[in-house]
Amino acid sequence: MLLRLPTSVSEAQECLAEGAVPVGGATLVWATWQREGFPELAMSLRKLPQANVIGAERLGAAVLLGQIDGRVPDVLRRAAGTVGTGAVRRAATVGGNLVGSALRCLLPAALVLDARATVLESDGVRETDLAEVVAKRPLLLSLHWSAPLACAYRKLPADAGAPPPLVVASALHAGGAGAGEGGGAGYGVRVAVRDGYEVFEVAAVTGADPEETLESLRATALGDLPAAAWTVVRPQVLDLLAPER
Repeated sequence: MLLRLPTSVSEAQECLAEGAVPVGGATLVWATWQREGFPELAMSLRKLPQANVIGAERLGAAVLLGQIDGRVPDVLRRAAGTVGTGAVRRAATVGGNLVGSALRCLLPAALVLDARATVLESDGVRETDLAEVVAKRPLLLSLHWSAPLACAYRKLPADAGAPPPLVVASALHAGGAGAGEGGGAGYGVRVAVRDGYEVFEVAAVTGADPEETLESLRATALGDLPAAAWTVVRPQVLDLLAPER
């Protein structure tokens, strides 16, 4: 297997055109390659500057999970910190987790930030939403978002071999940002829940009464979640909407 390490977007584009298989930390594909055979040509983005940025409003796809720190919103930092073991986090990448993993541990955090994705295709770079990233699995270059006012994350413990643990992420945005239709004034809250392998994400414009916001959330797909999920969602949202914020 020949591994290419492009240092520019145009070089990465050429690699794609040549049929190179994207590979990050290879934590999810190595066993498959050993079983089914290695590709002739692979490509890593670890030398591409656009895929290695870490900041308050942007995160590169080639960034290792173990490198994610306080420069990004806490919801993303905490999500990355719960993935696998330390050895996994020192090898696994943001792109591999979002595009290659069935669990997509970073997805709830990225959704509540209302993140957009920059992807690379053989005909150029474009921006898209996370729904397309999950469905079509393009080559992810980076994520970007507007910094939230506050955010929170919780992943419940689970036994080895058990179903994926429940994950709840939430974020409070100014001006109703990301709260959907009618989210112009005030504040907007976004909540994402991973229940099993399914991720549910909703948004609501907050009012003066936090309980009304919770009722708005219950009227969405979140209302069908088991009671155990709401024992996490409710206090998390109420904390985000606390007056002292």
